[in-house]
Amino acid sequence: MKIKKILLKTSNSFALLPVRLGVGVIMAAHGSQKLFGWFGGYGLKGTGQFFAENLGLKPGMLMAALAGGTEFIGGILLIIGLLTRISGLALAGTMAVAIATAHSSAFFADQGGMEYPLMLLLASLTMAIGGGGAFSLDRKLIKSE
Repeated sequence: MKIKKILLKTSNSFALLPVRLGVGVIMAAHGSQKLFGWFGGYGLKGTGQFFAENLGLKPGMLMAALAGGTEFIGGILLIIGLLTRISGLALAGTMAVAIATAHSSAFFADQGGMEYPLMLLLASLTMAIGGGGAFSLDRKLIKSE
């Protein structure tokens, strides 16, 4: 199947492993804050209310579920290295929305700016371009053909 090769193709390099794991853990944690209220987050209801009232993302609960779900599931997929390219692209898109709606007023993170989400966007984009690398399920699946 050609589509499988396109989606799962990756190198046998170890270079992507630290980025994949780091971004995966960070994104899964942020998603769990939005969805479940873990790690000091507000959960789906609180995040949905914030999205609707402060960011203009309506309906707030749906937008919070989409953002949180993408971050949580995409982060888990990055950690295990499965569908890395798709996860990276979805996470990059989520970070682009975060920059446009919540972090566009400044650059530096200490001023609530885009510095941190921009770095996550770029790292996620790297995963979308490069794939999962050596220790990924993508590599194992493509190699088993």
